[in-house]
Amino acid sequence: MNQDQHYRTDLPILMEISEVVKEGKIQSSFFFREKLDCRPGQFIMVWFPGVDEKPMAVSYHSKTEFAFTAQSIGNFTQGLEKLKKGHKLGIRGPYGNSFSLKENSCIVAGGIGFASLAVLAETLKNPLIIYGARSKDNLIFLKRFKNKNMVVATDDGSFGRKGYTTDVLDEVLSKKKINLVQTCGPEIMMKKVLDICNRHNVECKASVERYMSCGFGVCGKCMVNDKIACIDGPIFNSRQLIQMPEFGNYARLKSGRKVSLKEYHERR
Repeated sequence: MNQDQHYRTDLPILMEISEVVKEGKIQSSFFFREKLDCRPGQFIMVWFPGVDEKPMAVSYHSKTEFAFTAQSIGNFTQGLEKLKKGHKLGIRGPYGNSFSLKENSCIVAGGIGFASLAVLAETLKNPLIIYGARSKDNLIFLKRFKNKNMVVATDDGSFGRKGYTTDVLDEVLSKKKINLVQTCGPEIMMKKVLDICNRHNVECKASVERYMSCGFGVCGKCMVNDKIACIDGPIFNSRQLIQMPEFGNYARLKSGRKVSLKEYHERR
């Protein structure tokens, strides 16, 4: 933890939504024509006045604008779905560390987790992207990355290859030399990605999602074993992940109580 992170007391700045883009059946991106000094994989805290504040990955980024992408699954994100151009949200950040810009990287994304990896995918030179979800309705950014080196898989075969991203990754690493695998998506998927990378002796970096209140290491609600996800992460490397037995197994609720990942997602 550096000194700047330790003493951060940022307050949200109200920003006007410049555009809302429908990315999928229940996924939308919210754009702001504002400058944000951000690196691939970092997140912002989004304050919805009168509702709540949640961490969101920066899914689009340029010199003049940025966006985050949300999937409508709870009160907060369902409320976001009703917002339009001209409405305002409070933004603070960015927070956390970032993905690596090492070339010959493979990106493995699951569902809405692609939001955390999208800026990285555009920054790297022609990375291999392995993207999957339960069904076509859970996929995003297909048009955005249609000309990229991307393999798409769905559990039910409704789009692309039928199967799992982890099966595709295992096949790729068996045939091709990859310097680094970077992943974000359901934690069960990321745990399998880590296991596959360890088996093939390939470095892995994963963006780990936990409940966050502050974003800069004060509340302690986003602990993963002895790590604070918002400042030590959210991106952790293979060595760190191996030393975090809670990864792939447990998370903490808003109250701080440790529960199984299944219960954690049911209560989110």
